[in-house]
Amino acid sequence: MSLYTAFDLHSKNNYAAIVDAVGQKVAGKKLTNDPGVILNFLEPYREEVQGIVVESTFNWYWLVDILMDSGYKVHLANTTAIQKYNGLKHSGDKEDAFWLAELLRLNVLPQGYIYPKSERPIRDLLRKRAHLVQLRTSLILSLQNIVERNCGRQIRANDIKRIREDRVTPYFEGNDDLSLTGKVSKEAIDFFTTKILQIERFVEDKLEMRQPYRYLLSVPGIGKILGLTIMLETGPVERFTKVGNYVSYCRKVSTRWTSNDKTKGKGNKKNGNKYLAWAFSEAAEFARRYNEQAKAYYNRKMQKSNFMVAHNALAHKLARAAYHIMKDQMPFMPDKLFSS
Repeated sequence: MSLYTAFDLHSKNNYAAIVDAVGQKVAGKKLTNDPGVILNFLEPYREEVQGIVVESTFNWYWLVDILMDSGYKVHLANTTAIQKYNGLKHSGDKEDAFWLAELLRLNVLPQGYIYPKSERPIRDLLRKRAHLVQLRTSLILSLQNIVERNCGRQIRANDIKRIREDRVTPYFEGNDDLSLTGKVSKEAIDFFTTKILQIERFVEDKLEMRQPYRYLLSVPGIGKILGLTIMLETGPVERFTKVGNYVSYCRKVSTRWTSNDKTKGKGNKKNGNKYLAWAFSEAAEFARRYNEQAKAYYNRKMQKSNFMVAHNALAHKLARAAYHIMKDQMPFMPDKLFSS
């Protein structure tokens, strides 16, 4: 007898559900998030279980790993693509788990990609770097605003980030309150910069650009760290059948619902990989600063719209270029990308 299993996963517990080949409920139970408890629940059904669904929640790693290590075939549910009947009067963990098992039985389960266990730690390390960069940027912007508001002058971000030279303190001389503000801000920014550099040195020593991704470094705005981030967040590029699928996964496609040429709302703009979205946004910022063709493209868009639209358009272009570079194993061709 074929059985299909699913777990509705939470931080401390989960609900396990099992259905048979005709959709009849075989077993269901609320379990603690303990590997021994979960495996003991499954053991009587081991030979009949055809597959197990795990929700793609924030904490799916450990459950998927213990199930796969135990020999089960695991499917990661793409929760953003799963819809339930809106007319239901009641829905809970039990119903959700049995619904996931039913989708697997019917072979219509929207699935996510199970990233290899061996590469997740260093990917998470680069995600932590991105988090620190964002925190540092917020501190830099705050300090720039304070300087401009109180001194009527501007200070460049690169001047603030200098570790061996303090270019912040001179702006606040003669005012103890502002001097302390500048001192605290500079020390916090320097702390984040030190940790970011520590992560970068570790990653660069441990990881190299692999064969399918080596030409990413030819894209303007993409250095080694951003290239490694894109490589690890993308995974096998073959899982994206078209460039549009990849760019959408990178959150670089606008969302809009229309009817009779009128806007009727928007879809889920957060559907996709936020780390790839950040990486290509960073690449676009570097590209417009240091690459003439990217800068010219950005300026053309600026004349027709505003800086945010221009920035997103450039990031969209770079994401499309990255897909073809990874897929076709060819270096970046600026004339082809920026011709329109």
